[in-house]
Amino acid sequence: MKLLIIIKTALLRVKKLLFSNHLFRFEKVNNTQGMFWYEHEIKRLEHRRAETTDEPETLFYGSSSIRLWTDLENDFKELRPVNLGFGGSTLAACAWFFERVMTGYQPKRLVLYAGDNDLGDGRHPEEIFIFFRDIAARVQKRFGPIPCYFISLKPSLSRWHLIEQFKFTNLIIATEINENWPNWQTIDIFSSMLGDDGRPRIDYFMDDGLHLSPKGYEVWKSVIQRQLNMHT
Repeated sequence: MKLLIIIKTALLRVKKLLFSNHLFRFEKVNNTQGMFWYEHEIKRLEHRRAETTDEPETLFYGSSSIRLWTDLENDFKELRPVNLGFGGSTLAACAWFFERVMTGYQPKRLVLYAGDNDLGDGRHPEEIFIFFRDIAARVQKRFGPIPCYFISLKPSLSRWHLIEQFKFTNLIIATEINENWPNWQTIDIFSSMLGDDGRPRIDYFMDDGLHLSPKGYEVWKSVIQRQLNMHT
């Protein structure tokens, strides 16, 4: 009951944000300043699509956790994937550049990871929730009700001080998916990255405590493959 009250309170705050200037930092600030930072990466993805005749079936979209997954296309080769991650991306940026990055693709499924950097930049969980809804609506409009997967935000060493915000963001997005997006599934990688002490395992991360090590990607590969195999 307490958890339900917390979720309802969060969703009420989301509704207020939708009609406040607070939310529209996304439009006013990122449009003129923040989003320009990603332009080189977006052009790289556009160039890649223009130069290839392949027709990928699975789009992996999101931040550097996707971008730096060098073995991704081999790890999921049976699903004919393409890596559409771009470094430093926020979920807000994924929504902003969605149309440009997705041009030319007709996938059978989409896998999304982003939101980690939004919280690191000081955004609130309710804002991440709104950006997720925006992306889900864009996917629906462009591709129809294809199977989609949201990878839960990972617990990282460098952002452990924000862990309650990460947990709450995962919770409200998972609730939104369960209640309103039947073609979406949540992939929970959060619990699989914790050690016996309840903290992120050091060997799953690079020296910066944020980006994944090869062992970390092995965990992701296993958890994501298991989920995708259940729905393909």
